[in-house]
Amino acid sequence: MENRRITVFGAGYVGVSIAVLLAQKHPVTLVDLLPEKADKINQRISPVKDEYIEKFLAEKELNLCATTDADAACQECDYVVAAVPTDYDSEKNYFDTSAVEAVIRRTLFVNPIAVIVIKSTVPVGFTAEMLKAYPGARILFCPEFLRESKALYDNLYPSRIIMGVEQNDERLARDAHGFAQLLREGALKEDVPILYMGTAEAEAVKLFANTYLALRVSYFNELDTYAEMKGLDVRSVIEGVCLDPRIGRHYNNPSFGYGGYCLPKDAKQLLANYRDVPENLIAAIVESNRTRKDYIAGRVAELVGIGTSDAEENIGVIGVYRLVMKNCADNYRQSSILGIMERLGKRGIPMIIYEPLLRDGDEIIWGQVVNNLDDFKRRSRVIMANRYDACLDDVMEKVYTRDVFGRD
Repeated sequence: MENRRITVFGAGYVGVSIAVLLAQKHPVTLVDLLPEKADKINQRISPVKDEYIEKFLAEKELNLCATTDADAACQECDYVVAAVPTDYDSEKNYFDTSAVEAVIRRTLFVNPIAVIVIKSTVPVGFTAEMLKAYPGARILFCPEFLRESKALYDNLYPSRIIMGVEQNDERLARDAHGFAQLLREGALKEDVPILYMGTAEAEAVKLFANTYLALRVSYFNELDTYAEMKGLDVRSVIEGVCLDPRIGRHYNNPSFGYGGYCLPKDAKQLLANYRDVPENLIAAIVESNRTRKDYIAGRVAELVGIGTSDAEENIGVIGVYRLVMKNCADNYRQSSILGIMERLGKRGIPMIIYEPLLRDGDEIIWGQVVNNLDDFKRRSRVIMANRYDACLDDVMEKVYTRDVFGRD
């Protein structure tokens, strides 16, 4: 395939991984409004923690540059990829799609013939709305299925490529086939399945896929709650259940709740899309996560002294070991442990936090950062850890975790 000029908006996991993937064979410009992120890319330093992205930037010949000048980046390109955040707005019951819409408007103003590929997660029907709002625009939807810290790996070895395209438009169909071939060309996996479907169907695939993962996390968390309350060996129960090949042994490690950037917001958005559709299960998935956090907070409160007759005198400090969802993560946005901390903080229980991503001594809303690990262990009466780490072995009797298998 001849060289295609591609502009990618967004220097998060999705944007950087797709930019690196495509820059193996095509000229790619990554746009981010933060100069420090653009500078890192140009210095071949990854702005996100991802082993494959770091390796490719350091070792591969990539036709990749970064800029803060969106207009210049859009002027001569063939494809514009929107990989910008779409956070869930709980008041509006809707994703905040303003950043995606801004990319569309900017692209159409500067380069109206460019093909716009939406990689950001959006509500069902969003792409069709944009095509109606901007007649003649060339807009596709291509959902991503990436894990945090393994985003480039998941692009190199994709489970599938899905292209959402208005099927009655031959020009858009050609555009969709062209972009799908760019993704397949950059992948290392052979024979990657490519599915073409309507834009609404592709948007639904993304929301239903992530909500199913949230369902699976919630299922094993509720299994764990039952086992703990009834005094059962939860590991034995999970292993016995998961040896059934129809169920499998993946995504089965109990946690403090599903969290991270995608699952909570995507499950809530899917529920909002059910506004006029009968359902029970989707709402239960969202509610189950709240229930799990309530339960974990209650258990930790009991362990630290709340509920005893002399609780006022005996309340100890809770140590929070890491805010991140995964051991290899470099951010803690929407981390489930934050919900636990909020519940405990409202009960007046003092907390300290061990989190190397933050500066020692920093005050956050529910506690102070103590990054001297020995001091953190000594001062904590109970240490709650969403994921266990061997560095806690010497104070194992203090640790409260539901991590059964020692993995994410």
